[in-house]
This record gives sequence, C-alpha cells and structure tokens, in this order.
Amino acid sequence: MKSNLTPLGPKADKDTVRRSNLSLVLRAVRDEGEATRAGVASRVGLTRAAVSSLVEQLIDIGFLTESGKTFSGQAGRPGTALKVARTGPAGLGVEVNIDYVSVCVVDLAGTGRVRLTEHLDNRGAPPAEVLARAAGIAARTLESAREQELFPVGVALALPGLVSGGAVRQAPNLGWNQVPAEELFAASLAAEQPGRGALPVSSENEANLAALAELWFGGLDTVRSFLYLTGEIGVGGALVIDGELLRGAHGFAGEIGHVVVDAEGPQCRCGSRGCLEQYAGQSALLRAAGVQESGSGSGVAELERRARAGDTRAVAAVTEAGRMLGRVLSGTVNLLDPDAVVLGGIYRNLMPWLSPPADEELAGRVVSGLWAPGSGRLRASSVAGDAARGAAALVMTGVLADPVAYADGRRTG
Repeated sequence: MKSNLTPLGPKADKDTVRRSNLSLVLRAVRDEGEATRAGVASRVGLTRAAVSSLVEQLIDIGFLTESGKTFSGQAGRPGTALKVARTGPAGLGVEVNIDYVSVCVVDLAGTGRVRLTEHLDNRGAPPAEVLARAAGIAARTLESAREQELFPVGVALALPGLVSGGAVRQAPNLGWNQVPAEELFAASLAAEQPGRGALPVSSENEANLAALAELWFGGLDTVRSFLYLTGEIGVGGALVIDGELLRGAHGFAGEIGHVVVDAEGPQCRCGSRGCLEQYAGQSALLRAAGVQESGSGSGVAELERRARAGDTRAVAAVTEAGRMLGRVLSGTVNLLDPDAVVLGGIYRNLMPWLSPPADEELAGRVVSGLWAPGSGRLRASSVAGDAARGAAALVMTGVLADPVAYADGRRTG
C-alpha cells in the first residue's frame, strides 16, 4: 500500500540541537522582558548549567545583555538580570498603502525604534514609481536605525491586495496587476544605498501583517483565534486561528472587502458589484457623510469630528457602514467561529458609532448565541499593532528561530 507519510528528516546533530536551544533561551528572555538564568532554565526545561552556557554565547554575539541583580524572593543568591539587547539585528517593515507609505524598524524585543510615514496619493501612479518612493523612505529609516546601532537583516513589504510569490497579483484600489513588487523594491533600495549589501526582501498582504502585529503586540490577552478587519480606502481582512495566520491554498484568504453585500449594488474596482468596501470602505464612508476625501488622512479626522459633534449625516454614514460590516461579519463568524473580531485602521476611532449597529447584526445573525451586544467579542484594535510593525516583526521571527545564522548581522544592511 502506498504511504502518504512525509519522509523523516535526518537525525539532529549536536550543532542543530544547540542552535535550537539558543533559540529557546533567546525567545524565553524576550517573552519575559527580564529573566534570570534560573528562571529561563525552569521555563525551557534545560539544566542551569546548559542555560548558562547558552546565555554566555548569546551575550558574546550581542543578542543578550546582563545587568544588576534581581531578587526572586526564593532562597539562594540573587540572579543576574538578562534582557534582549537594544542593539544589533533588527527588522524593517514597509507598508505601501493607497494614500501613505509607513516604514518601521523593530529590535529583537519587537519594540518599534524608528518610524517614518509619508502621506502620498499612490492611486494611478506607476508601481515602479510608488515602490521607488517607498525605498527612498526606507533608506532614510535605515540611516536612523544605524545611528542607534541597529542593523536590519531583512525587509518585509506590507501590500494591499492579493500578494503571492513576491508579486502583487491584483490590487484594485492601486490599479496594480501582476506587479513584481519585491524585485522592484529591492532594485530601488539598492540604488538608494550604493556600496551597501543588499537586504533580502519578502512581501505579504498588509491586513495579514496588521493581524500578526495585533496578535504579538495588541491587547488580546488569551484570544488566539480572531478575525481582523482593517479599514482604509478598501477593506482588508485576515484570519488568525490558534495563533497561526490562515493564508488559504494560494495565500489569498481574508479578502472580506470583496464579499458581496448586494449583487445590484455599486460597481467595485475589483470588477464585481456591491462589495463590502463599497459600503464600509473609507471612500464610501466619506462620500456618504459629505466629507471631502484627502490623501493626508484629514478626511477621516473630519468625519470623526462631525460624528462627535452629532452631525446627522456623518452619524448615519458610519451607522450604515457598521450595519453592513455586521452583516458580512456574521456570516464569517458562523463559518469560522472565532473568539473575537478586531477592527483596525480607520475603524478604531469610529467604534463609538460603528460598533452598536455591527453588534446588533452579529447578535441577530450568529447562530451560536455567543455574540450578544456588549459581549466584548467585537473590539477595536490596539494602537500598538499596525502592518508596518507586523512586517518588521515578521523579519525578526527568523532571527529568533536561529540566532547563530544572524550572529554577523552587524555587517548586514
């Protein structure tokens, strides 16, 4: 009988085991924020002697630092406090969106250390031009990072639309089709930094990366399965199940903005009609509220100001968007049974008016009965999470998984 089992790999040798244990120790200290050797040994299940040896190597390659003494309240001598180093390898995240580019550098702890954002109207501009502008902003960010003795080891692009194989297959609101984004960005960044080594470039859908940022840095507590929506010009979505991003068979899962609300509704840029973003996207919201759209983000700020002032048209526009969101979300919740739905992007500040109608739709349509209004399952995203930070942190997962591979990261970037 033919077996479908995956062949076993080669037996791990001593070097492989040690590299794995270095990762365990580094991640344990990172997760605790501050730890002792004894505390790490207890957490990872290794002997104190083994942990001490691993810690010394991580200190030697500049990934951990130690200072002072920490008292645990237990018997014995106080331990030396270990922390993740604030210098050394770092991740660079670049979010290219419809009306802005945001670049972020994070360190080993996941802390955002440098941030540059420029509001640009990227609609209709040639993709190579947009990515070249993004590379210019990234180059300036890299200079600021180096001044702090941070040395990015890779770049992750956060891009709106369908992203696969280093390319944007389709981004309707940008007007992009089959754009080799990684290749174009890498070439532009290299041109901005003559004489410096090329950084590896990866790419991912921006909603996916914002969801990862929410998972890693947001206020979700024990929630590990959630649906994330980001409201921008369009509506992006991502699914996290048991702490893992659900990408789908081809990497396109989460395109909730193009779920059809009304088959006879307005024409969408994707070619369909009545998509959710035609009712709850930024452009649709501002149009319904009678607010002029602006590439600087001032249109959304004006919408919020009018809603707070009780402007009837503004409140009605956000309320209707919330109703449509709730209608689509209820179907998704029935299908996937997440613990929570998290609304980010422009939705975060509009929650006072958006949440009640969305909650009402969820309560009336979700069959489990778990989504009563005010249950707290529908929540605003944390200010700590965004796509650029998620992209930068994704780069660092490689460093945390195999510190030795990046021990010479000071010569990279």
